[in-house]
Amino acid sequence: MADTDPKNLIRISHEDGEDGTAQPLDLGARVRELRKAHDWTLEQAAQRAGLARSTLSKIENGQMSPTYDALKKLAVGLQISVPQLFTPPSKGQVNGRMAVTKSGEETNKVTTTYEHALLAESLTTKKMLPYRARIRARALEDFDGWVRHDGEEFLYVLTGEVRLYTEFYEPVSLRRGDSAYYDASMGHNVVSVSAEDATILWVTSLA
Repeated sequence: MADTDPKNLIRISHEDGEDGTAQPLDLGARVRELRKAHDWTLEQAAQRAGLARSTLSKIENGQMSPTYDALKKLAVGLQISVPQLFTPPSKGQVNGRMAVTKSGEETNKVTTTYEHALLAESLTTKKMLPYRARIRARALEDFDGWVRHDGEEFLYVLTGEVRLYTEFYEPVSLRRGDSAYYDASMGHNVVSVSAEDATILWVTSLA
């Protein structure tokens, strides 16, 4: 029978490399670190992994060794692969985060000027905010002043044609495949100049 003890699946070496011996990673601490990176409670992480809260608590506290089936559930719930459960993050950073948003599953926010479809909404503590927008505005007068916020912003036209108005530059017309990157603290507005509402991909930095 194959050895499925998680402590024996993958071993890592001491970072100092003094003696060259390999030591098992503390799986419980690793799982707790990954969970907290998502800003999830034990209950939230357990639900995502399909495990009992008490089971996840025991794993984190080293009170039980999970079966390989439980490891697979943990990996799926934490949005990583099984080997990444045993790989320490580089300089305290957790790698391997991923969120998939299927068409039609987005959360929509509708205003008089834009219709936003939020993407990767399940990820917390993101460094950027991606969303698809349908541009409903047809004139600068449709807005109640400039839009301004912290960070930088990237705009990519998916369909139709838009006009990007900014506080310090002349208006720019952008068609499908065109893009713009700008300081979001500068006043800006986007209007559709095509017959149909144009759609764009917007990515806003959060840090």
